[in-house]
Amino acid sequence: MIKFCVRLVQRWLPEPFIFAILLTFVAALVAMPVCSQSPLEVIEHWGGGVWNLLAFAMQMALVLVCGSTLAAAPVVKRAIAAMARVPRSAPAAIALVTVVSALSCWLNWGFGLIVGVVFAKAIARQRADVDYRLLIASAYSGFVVWHAGISGSIPLTMATPGEALSMATDGALTSPVPLSHTVFAWHNLATALFAIIGITVANTLMHPKQGVLTIDPALLKDDDIAPIATTSTTKTPAQRLEKSKLLSWLVALMLATYLVIHLAVRGAGLDLGGVIMIFLALGLVLHSTPVDYVRAFGKATAGAAGIILQFPFYAGIMGIVTGVGVSGISLGGVMADACIQISNSVTYPLLTFLCAAVLNLFVPSGGGHWAVQAPVMFTAGANLGVDPGLTGMAIAWGDAWTNLIQPFWALPALAIARLDAKDIMGYCLIDLLVTGVIICAGLLLWAI
Repeated sequence: MIKFCVRLVQRWLPEPFIFAILLTFVAALVAMPVCSQSPLEVIEHWGGGVWNLLAFAMQMALVLVCGSTLAAAPVVKRAIAAMARVPRSAPAAIALVTVVSALSCWLNWGFGLIVGVVFAKAIARQRADVDYRLLIASAYSGFVVWHAGISGSIPLTMATPGEALSMATDGALTSPVPLSHTVFAWHNLATALFAIIGITVANTLMHPKQGVLTIDPALLKDDDIAPIATTSTTKTPAQRLEKSKLLSWLVALMLATYLVIHLAVRGAGLDLGGVIMIFLALGLVLHSTPVDYVRAFGKATAGAAGIILQFPFYAGIMGIVTGVGVSGISLGGVMADACIQISNSVTYPLLTFLCAAVLNLFVPSGGGHWAVQAPVMFTAGANLGVDPGLTGMAIAWGDAWTNLIQPFWALPALAIARLDAKDIMGYCLIDLLVTGVIICAGLLLWAI
């Protein structure tokens, strides 16, 4: 089964950019007959959506680059290397990476997405007997629980009071749904726990007893940045500024002060911008001087190429899926309506989850799911007597689940690991099947 899935993905899954192009064509070809939209309407929706993820793409690029730059700081590299020596066998290394990644993603998805793969790469440098592709797949597989965690965009949006909540749900939610009814509901916590256990066991069992993939040393190479050569013993004012630790500390202090005000005083949650600020502040301090940080940052930017290229295409796909033409319907709305038509109070959360999972292949964004499904699904759920917390978490789990086979979110991890999507998605397909059973069982038990 494992070999079949790995070979299937390696044979049929193209480079992520090609995958994004193919999804664009599929969404367009489906939207035209299903939504009675003309080719020009579809192209207009696509072009109108292309630039809608620019801010988010910049955030994703920065979380990748700032996280990688922080990991390149000498003291961080030594600490990670020491932690990487903890596992005493290859299966233990796989299990540890999976658990660390999953718990980190549950706490904060932006943090976990980077920490897991950085830790995995450090272990690969320590152990030649661990399968590198499976190790990186294990680091990414923990991302499946992110939307069930405390940084999940849908439960946080549901918990935020204001008129926007009522407008987004077409009046179905007039008061916020507390996190105790979503993220911290015992059904959700149990589902997340069993999902983590499931992927940990599955990943460990997938490790081959022999015939481990030989790791290309180039994939693990982490060249130290050579100091800038100077022919003069007298430092210029510019060089003193470049080597001024005080400047780095002052900027880090400003970032830390803002975060304290934002998180502690105003009580806001830690969002992606906050994670970037933490990475940036720690990186500036731990690289000692501004010029050292700039050079490490510049070295890390090459990994953001996939994000910069592909995110506009996924924004265009979102435009096609959410675009409403003369017919007055959208492809996302049609999918949601089809789910509702065959549902009852018990099966509704499960079908909502599956609808969100399919939609996630085309709209891999929690905010995109909220825009497409919230106006329809919460109204239908209320009519069926389904708890709104359950409806919201069914959408959230669906959004997270198919990330295991959607290269969109794997791009930062793949950039750090220097692998292609086809190298890890075969293993992630197994994790998809395992977690699919667990999540479906959890939602059904919650609904009964």
